[in-house]
Amino acid sequence: MNTSSQHFGSAGPGLPAALGAYLIWGLLPLYLILVKTVPPFEFVGWRAIWTLPICLLIVALRRQGAELRAAFRNRRVMLTLAASSVLIGTNWLVYVWAVQNGHVLAASLGYYINPLLNVLLGTLVLGEKLGTRQWLAVGLAGLGVSLLLGGALATLWISLTLALSFGLYGLLRKQVAVGALPGLTIETTILLGPAAIIAFYYAKSAAGLSFGNDLWLSAAIILGGAVTAAPLLLFAVAARRMDYSSLGFVQFLAPTIVFLLGIFVFEEKLQPAQITCFVLIWCAVAIFVWDIMAKRKRRFDPPA
Repeated sequence: MNTSSQHFGSAGPGLPAALGAYLIWGLLPLYLILVKTVPPFEFVGWRAIWTLPICLLIVALRRQGAELRAAFRNRRVMLTLAASSVLIGTNWLVYVWAVQNGHVLAASLGYYINPLLNVLLGTLVLGEKLGTRQWLAVGLAGLGVSLLLGGALATLWISLTLALSFGLYGLLRKQVAVGALPGLTIETTILLGPAAIIAFYYAKSAAGLSFGNDLWLSAAIILGGAVTAAPLLLFAVAARRMDYSSLGFVQFLAPTIVFLLGIFVFEEKLQPAQITCFVLIWCAVAIFVWDIMAKRKRRFDPPA
């Protein structure tokens, strides 16, 4: 791979997919309001159960059955996807728990940290290169996050777990030789066993299952399959088509939306440090976008 293809400023054809994924993820807390009475473990189980048939249907429509079977026969692919399924399941569980327990801003912080982790993984593991403007953006974002860390120690585990689980998930998905849809199908298949055990446990519990008792709640739980599958598919497409560092900075869209929802919808108290962090991170994003546009202009402008 040549140096230019590894450069941080190469957004590539995956940008629309990345924007779509992060927009859906940013609005996810609004969906979780609909299922707030469902225990986090049970809901994560239902997410896996209802995501799988959607994936299988799309696999059939796109005639990707041969690719799916080939992935199942590849030991390295299966081991990698087994690890990524654990990471994404952990990410789902912590995120749902955080939103249900009024820690929306802590979840937002986790996804502000995650792009910085992506940059670190992109440079140290994948050998991607950062220019001067990109380092400036990283520095500003890091400063903003450090201010938030100082005022969020009680919920720091939420933020760090979300950042680490999703950062490592994206790295694994970028490196495994399987398409976005077959990969997600295998991940949800792997999660189906634990999901069935969870459903059985709640069915035998005193409270019983949340699914099947109320029509609207059951419909909202089923909707979780589509809400889960769509952004993950878009993210997997973007991760394979974009520099990982570039993907990391596009990710600031989702926590910004979650941040605003935490303030205006969930009415969490906003501290001065959080305001400062918000401003610094958006300055970092502005520098990143400026750099992308400058490189695109040089690439397409005819030579003098």
